[in-house]
Amino acid sequence: MDDFHSLAGRLLVAMPGISDPRFEHAVILVCAHRPDHAMGLRLDRRAPGIDLKAVLTKLETPAPDSAAARPVMVGGPVERERGFVLHTDDWLIEDASLAFGEGLAMTGTREALAAMVDPAMGPRRSMLLLGYAGWGEGQLEDELGENVWLTAEADTDLIFDPDYDGKWAKALAGLGVDPAQLSGQSGRA
Repeated sequence: MDDFHSLAGRLLVAMPGISDPRFEHAVILVCAHRPDHAMGLRLDRRAPGIDLKAVLTKLETPAPDSAAARPVMVGGPVERERGFVLHTDDWLIEDASLAFGEGLAMTGTREALAAMVDPAMGPRRSMLLLGYAGWGEGQLEDELGENVWLTAEADTDLIFDPDYDGKWAKALAGLGVDPAQLSGQSGRA
């Protein structure tokens, strides 16, 4: 596929009227995109009733009290029991971290969880997400063709912004789009 253009490191911003309610007002960071699949992490939905301290405690990993203030996010509907640490690429584990985009990486290990609460040795910015969004061969491209998603440059300030409820509107504003002017209807010319 010579004309394939990877969206790894870019944001997907859900259009109003998306037919899947699991992705209503979603902002997803595409972490991997190849002709046969794509994988991303939703950045704007908290996992109810769980925080970073609770996860670390369950895994018998030392957790400072400040970890209780850090939410765990729902990264997507696939493998929701699997955790991913999304972080800046100033901290990596060889053969375990996937670096992508500009300055971003994803790691799914206990070491990454411990590093999240280590200000001296851990990544500058990080968040824990459970699950991911996945697409099979051609599925994401079809959804883009059907105007299900807008694409945007990944902005680390937006990605790690603790205003989770405001991310969708901020992502649209970054594209110069007013959410009130968007329609959930599509048409043909």
